[in-house]
This record gives sequence, structure tokens and C-alpha cells, in this order.
Amino acid sequence: MKLNKWTVALAAAGLVSLGQNAQAEEAGNAVMTAMSKTTLSGFVDTSLSISEKGANQALHGRVPYQSGEKMNGINLDVIQLSLASPLDESDWAAGYAVDLLFGPDASAYSVSTGAEADDVAVRQAYVNTRVPVGNGLDLKMGVFDAIIGYEGFSNRDNPNYSRNMAYNLQPFNHTGVIGGYQVNDLVSAQFGVANTGGNILMDRADDSSDISYMGSIAVEAPESMGALAGATVYVGYMEFGGGGDEQQNLYVGSTIPTPIDGLALGAAWDNVQNIAGNGGDANVLAGYISYQATDKMSLNGRVEYLDGDEGVLFDATSNGVAVDSEMLSLTGTVQYDLWENVLTRAEVRWDSQEDGEGLYGGDDDIITFTLNAVYNF
Repeated sequence: MKLNKWTVALAAAGLVSLGQNAQAEEAGNAVMTAMSKTTLSGFVDTSLSISEKGANQALHGRVPYQSGEKMNGINLDVIQLSLASPLDESDWAAGYAVDLLFGPDASAYSVSTGAEADDVAVRQAYVNTRVPVGNGLDLKMGVFDAIIGYEGFSNRDNPNYSRNMAYNLQPFNHTGVIGGYQVNDLVSAQFGVANTGGNILMDRADDSSDISYMGSIAVEAPESMGALAGATVYVGYMEFGGGGDEQQNLYVGSTIPTPIDGLALGAAWDNVQNIAGNGGDANVLAGYISYQATDKMSLNGRVEYLDGDEGVLFDATSNGVAVDSEMLSLTGTVQYDLWENVLTRAEVRWDSQEDGEGLYGGDDDIITFTLNAVYNF
């Protein structure tokens, strides 16, 4: 091992051992090699939301998290810091990922029954490994994002700022282990188990044998499909652990390219049974359209319909009596990336209570306007 002049001088004075120093340098080099594979990224997410119904009307998806508190004001939504070392192409590859959240939206990942909201939380933190079985089995152990749903936690990765109505009926993440397998160029699958279906780290079911399990399969259309080449269909299922009070989530989603340059369509169906173990069921249908008008501007639209049992929606009571939930929602979002690394959006969303009960402030309709700015680094 090559030693620098300072090390040789200290060794000559008897102040250090060349053997110990060599071991230290080897350890240091190993650390530097590991760190050289690590990437740092993240984003800062901010918003301004205005609603004619004010701050007291909570509604699924209208504004992500703390929806009442965010109305009619300027908000810091969340800061995410991500450290990751992705898998390489080797047979026995290993890596990790850590997503840390700071700010009001972090509380969605840190609140359990009776606990105070926390502005610091772990979204993901897992060890990722590959086992050379067949085409390669990728394993994640730790805390990872849920595998169902058309939309995810990060606004920047969704077509719209606000979430669809199915989002709050699904788990956000899991503490468990999940395997991913690429069957061939067109088909991939996942299967995993978790402590619970909730997003509380280290949480456990009352009975340790009541684990949650999940699975998915994704199929991509081949080039021979012509205009439909690249279209995907994704089916995912998850069942919470529990003795007879399990929640089941079935999700089917699809993205479809079109012959029109820059135009893509999407669709999603969420069926949720026995929500939170309370016996309520819901079906949510959503359709998406996206058009990349220019290099900097895109237009995104969403239409969705929710049909659910009583109590599925927040505050779903009329004169103190719970009623079935039936909602229609339309969302239009214009995204224009004027500055480098900055995503900017303007969005209008209309929600309508379709059962005629006038649940939200004595009116069937709610209109929400939002400006969203996200800096990515």
C-alpha cells in the first residue's frame, strides 16, 4: 500500500504503527468506495390553496394531508431528503435507500392512535439485495412504499397536485420484506409480507401471527402492438392482518399511449373492503388524460367517481346520521417548468356530493384552486 510522507515521518518517530495505519487506510478506502455509490437527492414542496368552503371542510384528496389546515393560505408541504445506493447489474448486488421527510406532511407517516403529529418521519428505509435465482430475485427488507395505487406520496411524480379519492383508503408504506422478479421483458411480479397494513414503523398486530401480505403483477405491451406498444396493465392486492377484521385492497391500473404525439391516457379502479376493519366498502373509478404540449408545458386532467358505504368520506354525516358516500370529482392541472429544477402547477378541482345530502357546509359542491411549486435537487 502506498503511504504518504506524513505517515512515514510519524512511523519513524514511533508515533504510529505502519500495520495499524495500513488497516486504517484500507478501512477508510472501503468506506469511501461505499460512499462513492451513494446519491443524495430530494425536493422542497410548497403550495397555496384556496377553497370557497374554508378551512373546516376536510375531503379525501382535495389537498394532501391536513386538508383543513392548508385551506386559504400558503403552505410548506414537505421536504424530502433521499440517500440511496441502487443495485448494479451483478448477480449478488446490494444497496439501500432512505427517504426522510420534514414538515407538516411528514405527520402522515408518523401518527398512530392517540399520538401527536410529528414533523419528522421516515418514508422509506430499506436494504436492497439480489439473489441469483432465475433472472434475479430482488429483495427489500425494511420500510418501503405501498405497491398499490395510481398515485403516490410525492406530488412531483403524480399527474395532479391533489390526490385521487382512493389515496386515503390505501396504506402509505409497510414495514416488512418484499421480493420483485422480472419474468421476462414484458412481465414483472412482486410479493411481500409486512407487520401490519399501516404506516407506523415497528407496529405489530395484536396477534403476532396476523401479518399482512401483498402481491402485484405488471404487463407491458410489446412493440408488435403498434400504437399500443408500451401500454401497461398493473394489478395489485393487499390484505391487512387481523382475526376476521382484515381490510382488503384490490387495485387495477393502466397507462395507454395514443397515436397522437404527447397524448397519454390512464385508468384506475380501487376496490376497498372492510375499511379499517369497520365494515365499510368503497369503489373508486378514475380516468386520466395527459398532454405534453411543449417541452416545458403539460396539461393533466382527472375524472373520478367514488361509491362507498357510510363513513367512508370524512365528516360523512347529515344531521348527525351517517349516510352512504357518493362523490364525483373533476381536476384540471397546468404544469409549466419555467425554471431549471422547478416544477410549477396551477390546478382547479371540483368535488360534488352526488347523493343530495349536502354534507359539506350545506352545499353539494366544493371548488378548490391550488398553486404548487416544487424544487428538485
